[in-house]
Amino acid sequence: MLIEVEGIILSESPYGESSKIINVLTREKGLIGIMCKGAKSMKSSLRASTQILTYGVFSIYYKDGKLSTLKSVDVKNMWKEIHSDLTKISYATYLCELVSQVVRESEENVLDDLLQSFIKIEEGLDPLIITNVLELKCLPLLGVGLNLDECIRCGNKTEIVTIDASYGGLICKNCYQGELILDKKVIQLLRMYYYVDIASISKINVEDKYKKIINKFITDYYDSFTGLYLHSKKFIENLL
Repeated sequence: MLIEVEGIILSESPYGESSKIINVLTREKGLIGIMCKGAKSMKSSLRASTQILTYGVFSIYYKDGKLSTLKSVDVKNMWKEIHSDLTKISYATYLCELVSQVVRESEENVLDDLLQSFIKIEEGLDPLIITNVLELKCLPLLGVGLNLDECIRCGNKTEIVTIDASYGGLICKNCYQGELILDKKVIQLLRMYYYVDIASISKINVEDKYKKIINKFITDYYDSFTGLYLHSKKFIENLL
């Protein structure tokens, strides 16, 4: 059955001498594998359009639960600015890995959030901040969302003094048991990251010290609660 699906290529792997398999997060069918025959050949019209990150409309011979076969791609965006910058492409590649695992775990489609994240990184917004925003938005899909509205221990909405990754939320003055006290600005920024619509972000200025604290908190939280092992996260940590 020949159909068209809109999506983003999350990963690619070689198949034989001249072909490749791409994994595409699609709006219509979720995450699917697609065989791209001859796409590794220098003469193939599919070579450029089947690279990781490519966003487009894929014309495929669809097989439910099996590898589909690619006929053609109407490329919408190949993210020229992202591909030209090591830092940007490193974060974008990590987001592809993250989203791929989240979709497999939750069967939730986060194509729009991923697309908007690429748009913002392409436009020059801080890739670390955009990455942290999307990481936080993926947590509820994995069943481990943060509680950023009240104390995780008693439900108190006032006198919040810190947030603890090992507990998954805010801690008030009465429940404080010696955890590291974080600047109130960090808590404010985490709430903003957690609830903001990525498409609405036009400008974000955050001091480096706060960015590093927030990123470490999110990394620790993922390590403690998600069970995901993200290879490319270790690489981008070296960019900070």
